[in-house]
Formats: sequence, C-alpha cells, structure tokens
Amino acid sequence: MTVSGPGTPEPRPAAPGASSVEQLRKEGNELFKCGDYEGALTAYTQALGLGATPQDQAILHRNRAACHLKLEDYDKAETEASKAIEKDGGDVKALYRRSQALEKLGRLDQAVLDLQRCVSLEPKNKVFQEALRNIGGQIQEKVRYMSSTDAKVEQMFQILLDPQEKGTEKKQKASQNLVVLAREDAGAEKIFRSNGVQLLQQLLDTGEADLMLAALRTLVGICSEHQSRTVATLSVLGTRRVVSILGVENQAVSLAACHLLQVIFDALKEGVKKGFRGKEGAIIVDPARELKILISNLLELLTEVGVSGQGRDNALTLLIKTVPRKSLKDPNNSLTLWVIDQGLKKILEVGGSVQDPPGELMVTANSRMSASVLLSKLFDDLKCDAERENFHRLCENYIKSWFEGQGLAGKLRAIQTVSCLLQGPCEAGNRALELSGVMESVIALCASEQEEEQLVAVEALIHAAGKAKRASFITANGVSLLKDLYKRSEKDSIRIRALVGLCKLGSAGGTDFSMKQFAEGSTLKLAKQCRKWLCNDQIDAGTRRWAVEGLAYLTFDADVKEEFVEDEAALKALFQLSRSEERSVLFAVASALVNCTNSYDYEEPDPKMVELAKYAKQHVPEQHPKDKAGFVRARVKKLLAAGVVSAMTCMVKTESPVLTNSCRELLSRVFLALVDDVEDRGTVVAQGGGKALLPLALEGTDVGQTKAAQALAKLTITSNPEMTFPGERIYEVVRPLVSLLHLNCSGLQNFEALMALTNLAGISERLRQKILKEKAVPMIEGYMFEEHEMIRRAATECMCNLAMSKEVQDLFEAKGNDRLKLLVLYSGEDDELLRRAAAGGLAMLTSMRPSLCSRIPQVTTHWLEILQALLLSSNQELQHRGAVVALNMVEASKDIASSLMESEVLEILSVLAKGKESPVTRAAAACLAKAVEYGLIKPNQDGE
Repeated sequence: MTVSGPGTPEPRPAAPGASSVEQLRKEGNELFKCGDYEGALTAYTQALGLGATPQDQAILHRNRAACHLKLEDYDKAETEASKAIEKDGGDVKALYRRSQALEKLGRLDQAVLDLQRCVSLEPKNKVFQEALRNIGGQIQEKVRYMSSTDAKVEQMFQILLDPQEKGTEKKQKASQNLVVLAREDAGAEKIFRSNGVQLLQQLLDTGEADLMLAALRTLVGICSEHQSRTVATLSVLGTRRVVSILGVENQAVSLAACHLLQVIFDALKEGVKKGFRGKEGAIIVDPARELKILISNLLELLTEVGVSGQGRDNALTLLIKTVPRKSLKDPNNSLTLWVIDQGLKKILEVGGSVQDPPGELMVTANSRMSASVLLSKLFDDLKCDAERENFHRLCENYIKSWFEGQGLAGKLRAIQTVSCLLQGPCEAGNRALELSGVMESVIALCASEQEEEQLVAVEALIHAAGKAKRASFITANGVSLLKDLYKRSEKDSIRIRALVGLCKLGSAGGTDFSMKQFAEGSTLKLAKQCRKWLCNDQIDAGTRRWAVEGLAYLTFDADVKEEFVEDEAALKALFQLSRSEERSVLFAVASALVNCTNSYDYEEPDPKMVELAKYAKQHVPEQHPKDKAGFVRARVKKLLAAGVVSAMTCMVKTESPVLTNSCRELLSRVFLALVDDVEDRGTVVAQGGGKALLPLALEGTDVGQTKAAQALAKLTITSNPEMTFPGERIYEVVRPLVSLLHLNCSGLQNFEALMALTNLAGISERLRQKILKEKAVPMIEGYMFEEHEMIRRAATECMCNLAMSKEVQDLFEAKGNDRLKLLVLYSGEDDELLRRAAAGGLAMLTSMRPSLCSRIPQVTTHWLEILQALLLSSNQELQHRGAVVALNMVEASKDIASSLMESEVLEILSVLAKGKESPVTRAAAACLAKAVEYGLIKPNQDGE
C-alpha cells in the first residue's frame, strides 16, 4: 500500500444508502484538487453531518486534516487527524498527517511516536522511513543544541552576576548573547528552565541600567507568545515589581519595561481569546484575572509620587493600547467599564496636573494629552446611555470635589481637568463647563496677576472656544478679554495662548469665504504673529506648539495658506517642531497641512440648489478664489520643496498615543493630495512616502485607510512598484489595494486599484498568489461587467495578468462558467484598449491551456468573425495576439485547424505570412505549416 501525500484526499466506494455522503466527498476532493481548500472543508463537513458510517467519518476527518495542513492551521490538522484515529486506530494515513501537524507545531517527540507506528504498520513504505529519519535528525540536533546551551546560559549568568566583572566588555557581550538567545523559542525555554527568571531578577535588583536593560530584553523573549511562561514569570518577579520599573528615571529602562509589559499583555490576552490555551497548549491560571491585576497596578502607578514623567506616559500608552476593544464588533467592553470604575479618577488626576510644580505629580509635556486620548478612547468604547451617564457623573463628581472647598489651588486643578476632557471626550468636557461657577472662574482667572493661573485659565478658554456650544458665549464674553491679554501681557507664553483663542474664534466660518468673524486683514495679522513665534527657537517647544495650533485654525483662510507656504522659514520650523519631543503638536501640524493642501472633503454645490437657496434667502457657502485647483497645486509643490514628506514620514513613525486614528486620517488626506499630480509622485517616493503610507493604509479610521490606500494605488500605477516598495514591503501593498475594490469605494478608487493590481500581477507569481489569497478575483471579475468602459478595461487587464497563475487558469477551464466567453466577446469590442487586453488574455490562456482552444467555437457563434477582425486589425499588437490565438487553436486539434482552414482565415494567414518579417508573419507561417503537416492544405510550387 502506498500513502497519498498530505494534500491528497482519498476516494472510497460508497456504502449503500450513502450516495449523498459519497457525492459530497467527491465534490470536496475536486475542490481540493483545484486548490479551494476552504470549499473542500465545507463539503467534508456537510458530509459528516449526514450520518456517515464510522469508516466514512474516519476518511472525512483525515481529508479535513489534509485541508488544514494546506491552510497551515496545524492545531486543527492535529485535531482532525486524531478524530480519524479514534474511529480507526490503524488508519496509517491519519497517523502520517498527524505526525506532519505535530512536527510543524514543534512537538517532535509526539510526531516520532506517530511515525514509528506508521513504519510498524507498513515497514516497506519509503515515505514513512524518510520522514522518520528526518525527524530523528531534528531531535538529535535539538538535543545537541540544548546541551550546549545549558553550559552557555550558566556561563553568561556567572559573568553578569560577578561583581568583579563590572563594566567589562566581557559582561557587555554576555548580556547581548543572553538577549539574542532568548529571541529563539528553544533558547528562551532553556533560560526559563535553568532558573533564569530568578537570575534575571537578581540583575534587575542591581539597579545598573545596562544589566536591567539586558534582563528586561531577555524577559521579552521568555514571555513572547507564551502564556504559561508569562504567568510563571509574573509570579516570580511580582506584578507590582515589573510595573514599578516603568517609573524609573532612566528613559531607556522605562521604555524596555514598557515593551516587556506590552508583550505580557499580548500573551495574557491571547490566552483569554483561546480559552486559556497558550502556545504550548497547557491549561493555566485564569489569564483574565492576571490581566486585571496588571491593569490595576498600572492605574496605581499613575498617581504615585516619585514616578518619573516618562514612566507615567508609558503607563498611559499601555492602557490606551490594551484596555479599549480593538473592534466595536466585539460585544465585550467589560474591561473598559472596570477601568472606568476603578481608575477614572486616577486618569483625571494626571490630566488635571500642572507640569512640575512642587509636591505635584511629575508629568511631561505629553502626559495631559495622553490622558485625554485615553479618556476619549474609554468614552468611545461605551455602548449605551447608562454607561455614558456613569462616565459623566464620575467626571463631574471629581471636578466638583476640587472646585468646591479646596481654595484657588483646587479651582485650578478642576479647570485643568476640564481642559483635559475638552481635548478628549469633549461631550464630557462641555458638560463639565456647565457646572456652576466653572466658566465664570475661567474668565476671572484670565485676568490673574500670576502667570501659572493665567496659563491654566487661558488654555481652558481656548479649548472651550473650539466647541460649538460655547463659541457664542465666548465670542460675547471672551474675545475682548483675549484681545486685552494679547495686547497688554508682557509674557509670550500668555500672549501666544490668547492669540490661539482669537484664531479659533476667527476661523469659526471654516472654509466659507463669506463667513468671517473678524475685519478684513485681521486673520493675516494673527497668522503673521503665529509664524513669527513659530520661527523663534528661543521659545520652548511647548509654547511654540500653540503657534501651530493657531495656524491650524487660521489656515482655513486661503490668504493665510498662500502666505504660509511662501514663508520657507516658517515651514521648516513647523517640520522641525513635528520631529521634536513635543508630540502633542502632531494633530495641529496635520490639520494645518490638510488646510494648505485642501485635502478636506469638499463637494461643489449643485448650481440649481444654490439658486433655490438664494431665492429662499438661505446662506450659501462660498469658496475663496485662492482655493481653486491651480492655487492648490502650486501650494503642494511648495510644501514638497520644503520637505513635507520626510516630516510626515517621521510623524507616522512616532509611538506616541497622540498619533490618534483621527491624526492618521489627516496625514492620509495630505499624502493623497501630495500624489495627485503624476509629476510629484517621484518626489514623494524618494522621500520615503511609500513606506509611510503602508501603516496608514492598514490602521486608523475607515476614511483614513481608504485615502492612504488610494495614494498607494497612485504610486503603484506610475512608478516601478519594486523600487517604490522594496523587498517584502511590496507584498504589504496588496491588501490596501484590494480594499479599494469594495462597492462602497468610488469609481475612481476602483479604477486606480485595478490599475495598480495589474502592475503588481505582472511582476511575479508570488505577488499573484498574494492577490489571490486576499480574495480579489471575484471582485475583479465583477468589475469586468462594469458599465464604465475604463473600469471594465482595467479589470480585464488585471484578470489577464492574473491568468498567468494556475489557479486562475483552473477557473477559466472549470465547466459551467462564462469567463472564456467574456474574453472572446471583449476581443471583438469597439474599444481598442479593451480588445487588446482581452485578446492578450486569450492568447496567453490558449497557450497555457490548449483544452480551452476547443471551447472557443462553443462559447459564441461570432468567434470566427472576432478572430478574423483581430487578424485584419491595423493595430500590430492586436494582429499579433490574433495570430497567436489562431496558432494555439491550430496546434491544439486537427478538427479546429480544419474549421479554420475552410474559412477566410486561410487567406488572411496566407497574406500575413508573406509580409515583412515580424512576430505576426512568424505566427501566421507557423499556422500554415501546421495545417500542411495535418494534410489540410498543400504548399504551392515555391514551397510556400
């Protein structure tokens, strides 16, 4: 008996009364052969549900195991093979497949047992013998590696813990080796089993930064994707101890601790999803409990005195990444509700803190913004009014506790907390503003003699000014106050903030040219002062950030945009600030760039509706003359010349929580505007724009991802994709492009995605396989029927390039479909470019699959006249493709050749064969030579 490979499901004679089971099994086998493993799985599953006999069940389970092996889901492959073995203990094929799955899962000792059983059942089977030899070699290698590693691990820890080796090169090398060893799972396991966690704890206790870094990075390897080792590590080190390392002064150590905690969170969450089964398949302590303990410790860290500002920021970043649901489709937001109940006050305490005052929490320039982002994400994760009302109540109670009876210091903290909410969940911020006395205190404190008090009040006023509910109140009560502060204050920190408040109010009309709050020229004056402060590098980054905030609002005005892009020094200062440690500036920079490039959504109003609105005396928005396309293009070129792409690339790379999904969307909009002109795309690619667009297309808001994907499509169409996206990056482009094929995207986005995929499909088989894996083929086929001729043509070109893949050829060859008919009919269309694409696909398919040649006469009665029209075309490319199709048909069968030679095709080919030497004449001559060989025609006297 010979064994089929893991990808060969076996047929079996049907049992009486089991015709439907047999039919479904055969259907599954056919789908498997065509490479449709998902479809085969479905068929086998349906067969199992029809009351199959135990013998049938064994075959169906082992066939399902074969499918899972092909789909690289080795856990399921092992499960299915085991089920087959339960039904039939001597099922050698099931044993073999299980051994393959176990080998892939790294469980070599179990795989060997299955293979030994296979060999005992079939001693002469060479496949089993070879597999047993291979796996035996792997086990020996692993044993050798582990035994040699034992000594190495022991030696490394001896060097690292030896006080005599302090600061030596030997110690540095040992720490590097330990980190490298932990990156491999076998090495991490060896360290773990060699009492490694306790030894690493000793390294952490030294307090030496280098040793702590080495220990933390090694722990990352031990915990990565391994739940039981993670829980064991936490039990040895103590959750509180691991979290406390975040708060150390050394930034590198704090960041390394942050990375370790992220890996721990991922390992624990993976366990929650998999029902407490980790990578190693062991049942362990409930990870949901461990997760809550970890989060509880992070919340405690937020308000601990003595924790560094960087550590507090890292704790906030971890909470932002791990607490809210990844997708709103997930119904479970219990972790968010638990964090709000347990830790909302602690988050508000960070958000309401003042930077570096004595006795207060240590915070950085980004701490309050990070707290705002976390509050916003928590609020957005709530599902109903009752949950939101609880959030509002907790916020209001916290603000009242500081505002009432705590003196001036309490009022300042309350107002700062309101500012934090206005920058995050602004609905909660607006409600807090309406609390008794809050707004009045803000107005009153703006006139304080103390700079710190003024700063807090003015910032609150600025944030409130951006909210629609409060803008009219502030316009009436705050504008004169802000103007007075701007004119009279001697402190730049106050003046710049007052100016931003005026900028916000001055831009209330947005892009509507007819709605301006201030007198003619006022916005230009405000913008000029903002640019002046922006360029003044003597002012600290935190204060200059407010100048960018002002410009983000003022650049709604086209006159301001024009002056701004002309000011090269201001642009360079803006880009430099975007790269600084002041991460809270990112949103303002992105907003200003969106305004300058007009990449916000704007629809031209319907002229008829405009007339109706005028007749009804309704306000009609007007576009500024300098926002016309020509002005926008000129501004884009000036931004590119100033280095906007490299600045945006740095912004995309930032790890800060301030790079929110909204901020990503703004950057995506700007990138799309930058690549709109074909001439500018080379500049964008040269400055790293292609690389920056990939993460934007894969993460963020739906709108942002779509805009970034469209920008990627434009780059892929006009530049060499292998240069634009070098190495493995080119494969990452496929998914964003396929996302543009969905029906909710515009016709232009569909067209550009099809063009880009056509380019990629023509590069390599691996790229074609990636496109197929993303399930793009059915969507591309759909667009081949599109009414718009350009989309129809692009889809046809894309399909023809994909037809170089065996799987697509199988689709054309499958019975009962009209794919071939469509290509034949399109080869006779009036649109020459569509004809060229379809005829090219037909030429290639008939070359690769000769069986299709005999089906061409069956798909349409017009096939012959379509072929003749191609051969008679004045376009050399069409002629050549027609001649290749004719040659393929002649070579495929004597009967087809006979029908061609009996038609006018013979005369046409005779004329073409006598033409000037070219691919067309060679193909025509080859057709005639084959016909002579068949004896269908005779050469003339000249031997032609």
